[in-house]
Amino acid sequence: MPRRKPSARRPQRHKDVLHGQGRHRARDFRCVGCRLDVPLDAPGTAHRNHCPHCLVSLHVDRRVPGDRAASCRGRMEALSMSVRPDGEWVIIHRCLACGELSANRVAGDDNALALMRLAVRPLRTMTGAGHRLLLAL
Repeated sequence: MPRRKPSARRPQRHKDVLHGQGRHRARDFRCVGCRLDVPLDAPGTAHRNHCPHCLVSLHVDRRVPGDRAASCRGRMEALSMSVRPDGEWVIIHRCLACGELSANRVAGDDNALALMRLAVRPLRTMTGAGHRLLLAL
């Protein structure tokens, strides 16, 4: 069997089997953080906008959740957690490309360990007077 030259590459063939209407990729997306396939359906929210495993998102929404009108398409890292007045938890994401902040609802299937690590991150980085105040409580 003749060997190919190292620089010669075979062109990719079109994979319409996976990307057609109603097929495998129509109801999920590949996470840019952990590279796992993520279903679009999320319990507790109408628009899945972050990976339930690693909490990474893409900057796709502009003003309204689910509008997919942002042109940035940058990677958004989970920065912190916040709680709304009604008790709902949200993840604060920051776009690494443009720096914009966004609040995304926690979905019912989000990784509980990743959420707790994000919630206690301020306590882990606390030093000095803040740490002593916390211990006094």
